[in-house]
Amino acid sequence: MGIGGSGEPGGGDSGPAILLDVGGVLSPDHLPAAAAEWGDRLGMRQHAFLAALFAGNDDRVLIGRVGQEACWRVVRRRLGVAPALMAEIRRDLAARQRWDAELVAGVRALRGRARTVLVSNAWPELRPALAAAGVLDVVDNTVLSCEVGCAKPDPRSYLLALRRAGVADPARALCVDDTAGHVRAARALGLAAHLHVDTGGTLARIEEFVGAAAGTA
Repeated sequence: MGIGGSGEPGGGDSGPAILLDVGGVLSPDHLPAAAAEWGDRLGMRQHAFLAALFAGNDDRVLIGRVGQEACWRVVRRRLGVAPALMAEIRRDLAARQRWDAELVAGVRALRGRARTVLVSNAWPELRPALAAAGVLDVVDNTVLSCEVGCAKPDPRSYLLALRRAGVADPARALCVDDTAGHVRAARALGLAAHLHVDTGGTLARIEEFVGAAAGTA
């Protein structure tokens, strides 16, 4: 799906919007621990394992230029492992993904008070993971880079999220991300933005933003 595709509500503000990152926010980062364990098993450093997974091919699969399975074949060649072991690595990485239950519940509680949109730089396998975890039932819409053809900090990612939230004024949207560069990019477009460090701080910032928006409506 390209920019301007389906899933976008009609024009006009429908209230405040919360734009939420997935990896590192709704789903705590599980890759460092996995990389340390697999690096030990394969006899390589943690950073080398992560580079095998993401260097070079990550940007292409993130925006849908290369299929996910083709990228995993590249990863297997980089790691120098047999297909069966590559399949085991993939299963292990998927099984390690966890969800911040408190933050997910906080997002669910925003229903009727704010529009919520996931804005994530993601491989195609993220959508089925979101569906299986019930996260798609909690939010109003999604902007996944692999589906829309652009990735944060590309301004188009944020502008598309605003459209899918039905928010015309960027100042009525709060972007939550764990990457400082993505936060800066959102602010440059006029959005409010919060650098996620911990669940309590993020939930407090969301409540503060939604409450202030309600007071100015």
